[in-house]
This record gives sequence, C-alpha cells and structure tokens, in this order.
Amino acid sequence: MKKVLFFLIAVCFSVVSCTKDKTDYEAEISTVVPEHYEFKEAIAISIGVYNISIEALNGTFYKGYNEIRLKVMDNQTNENVRASAATFLPILTKEKGDKISCPHRYDLVYQQDDNYFSGYAVFTDESDKGNWKIYLGFTVNGQRYTVTQGITVEEQTNKNLNMTSFTGKDDEQYIIALVSPQRPKVAENDLVAGIYQYYKPTKPAGTFPDPAQFSYSEVNDYTLQLDPRMPEPSMGNHSSINNKDLIQGDDGLYHGVVNYTMTGNWTLNFILLDQKGKIVKGTEVPTDFTPGVEGAKSELYIDILF
Repeated sequence: MKKVLFFLIAVCFSVVSCTKDKTDYEAEISTVVPEHYEFKEAIAISIGVYNISIEALNGTFYKGYNEIRLKVMDNQTNENVRASAATFLPILTKEKGDKISCPHRYDLVYQQDDNYFSGYAVFTDESDKGNWKIYLGFTVNGQRYTVTQGITVEEQTNKNLNMTSFTGKDDEQYIIALVSPQRPKVAENDLVAGIYQYYKPTKPAGTFPDPAQFSYSEVNDYTLQLDPRMPEPSMGNHSSINNKDLIQGDDGLYHGVVNYTMTGNWTLNFILLDQKGKIVKGTEVPTDFTPGVEGAKSELYIDILF
C-alpha cells in the first residue's frame, strides 16, 4: 500500500513539474501589468526650418499596436505649421539584409482640432531583431520634404497588448494585434483588436523606399469569433458567459466583449471568418472541463494576463 502511495505522489510531482516547465503560471501571475495613457514625444527630428515631433504612449514604441501622433512645427517660433500629405513608412532591415515592413497607416490623417497627424504602426519585432527606420514625408506650401530616422522598438511587457501573425487557409499573411483594454477588470470588458493583411507586391520595385512594396491594409468586414479560457491546469480550461465576437467598427478596428471572471492567465481563442463566413484560421476548443491538465487552444489564439 505504501509503495502505491509513494508511486502516486511521485507521479503527481512529475506532472506538476512538467506543467511548470511548460508554463510557469505562478511566476506570470506575479507580474506587474503596466499601463500607459499619456502621449509623450518618442522622436524629435529637424529638417530645414521645421521640427518634427512624433508622440506615442509613454514616449516609447513597443512591439504590437502603437498609435502615433506627428506634429510639424516651425523651429524658430515652435508653432504648428500647416503641413499636408504627411506619410509614414516603417521598415525593418534584418541581419541578412532583408527589408520588411509592418501594418501601418501610410497616409496620416490630420486632426484639425488638435493640430497633429494621426496614424498607427503594429511593430512585429523588437529592435534586437534588426534595424528599424521610419521614412517620413510632408508638404508645406507646395514643397515636399522627406526624412529618415532610426527608431527603437521595445518589448511589450503588457500581455493584454499581445499580437500574433499567421498564414490563413487562403495563403495570405495576417496579423492580429490587441489594442485594449490595457488592464482588464473582473467583469465584461470591451475588447478591441486590429486585423491586418499583407499584400504581396504586384509590380517591380520603384525608387526605395517604394511604399507599394511594403503594403498592409486593415481587413474589412471579417468576424473574429471569441472563446476565452483559463488554460492553467487548476482552472480546467473553463470559459465564461456573455462574450461577444469582434466585428469591425467605423474606426477600422474590431470590437467585441470578453468576460473575465477572475484575474490570472487567460487564452483568447479565435476563429477568423471572412466576409462569406469561411474560416480563414482557427479551430473550436473542446468544452470539456480538464482539471490538472493545461488547457487546449485554438490554432489561432493570443495569451493575456491581468
């Protein structure tokens, strides 16, 4: 009897040990979740008689979704200049020399009430994976100005803003990036994500940097089905009620509702459907309650933590 008992205890320790090696949930739960709501200057550039200021949350570019604000000012008066046709193109040069971009808004939108151009970039890698540069352009009084600036992209330590990239069943390249909430509540939360598609160049490259060679667009009229689970073994991969699939809003982003019933590790399991309801990527997750076993996941998912 004692031998059987010791054997069972040994098996239990082995299971726990293997699970922790795979995913150290306790260490993750103790992580402090950062929040940033203030826009600060991330880059200052001078070109001729103009200063360019680019702002981002916390004054930092992070891997994942970044809202950006660009201002053009007179370097003598420091007043805003009536610029137009502002463009923004981020390019990553990898170690072997390959050049790639990421989802971004090339033609920035002027916000007249606040005197800045708005846009976004979904940086797919930190700067230790290569050399990021941004290629900017703007027009003042009919004259076009261009400037190039190296930037640093930091690791995103807030897992509520994670992202994923994948190849769909249509052989197209997609990226999903979480936008909000930065710090969810134990409640129903508005969940916002960007969904983007890479367009392969159809024409030979023009003068570098040719934006047509680095083209991404917002995916339109898709549906992102949502099934949130707690994958930690002690949670049994349970889900929650009152979740809503993500559909596209007027801002181009996708909006839904996720109901977190407690703090901790969650997996957002997704199934991405195109305009015709055809599955682009994702699989259903079994509804079985599986205590003691790390939860199953869709082939399309993002892990979060709060």
